[in-house]
Amino acid sequence: MILNPAARTIVCFGDSNTHGHPADDSHDGRWPADQRWTGQLQAQLGPGYRVIEEGLNSRTTDLDYAAGEDKPGRNGRAYLLPCLHSHAPVGTLVLMLGTNDLKLPFGRTAADIAAAIGGLIDDAKAAGVPDILVLAPIPIDPSQAGYEIWAREVYGDAAASPFLAAEIEAVALGRGVRFADAGTVAGPGDDGVHLTGGSHARLATLVATLVKAA
Repeated sequence: MILNPAARTIVCFGDSNTHGHPADDSHDGRWPADQRWTGQLQAQLGPGYRVIEEGLNSRTTDLDYAAGEDKPGRNGRAYLLPCLHSHAPVGTLVLMLGTNDLKLPFGRTAADIAAAIGGLIDDAKAAGVPDILVLAPIPIDPSQAGYEIWAREVYGDAAASPFLAAEIEAVALGRGVRFADAGTVAGPGDDGVHLTGGSHARLATLVATLVKAA
């Protein structure tokens, strides 16, 4: 815990790629704290910042899963405001969601997902967050060797994934908040969905640079 009373609070709100789920079966289902991009972000920013890691596997922008899937509390919009109030005052919200909205049962287009992220931006603004950094998630890569093991039955061909960054950028800039594309520095590993170890480091550096520039 950062004890500096003047530290700027940075809330990183996302899904399994913020939680630190590996792209294979290593690391007991989660990268260690010092290897996750959020942990590396804290190390790069130092004690003048307080990084809050708010990543949850299977989190969506604003969708609930069917009752039979046993995934309660994954609706990001339902939790965002309580999260921001819990950690107030928040200096910067780093928002990276959208991958789970690509799942086949939801049937969403890239534009649908970007519009839902717009709702999250609106809520964060209403909560008084002064700086919002929206990250487009990394594109899903169906060509990865492990994609067939579990991801294809969940995401299909993930046809909307390559268009997500452009749609999210348009929504973010239209609402006057900052935007960056995680896919410019990071990519998925064997399962085609989750960040490689090296991607965590590169994403941390990208976000650190942007946070310091706020």
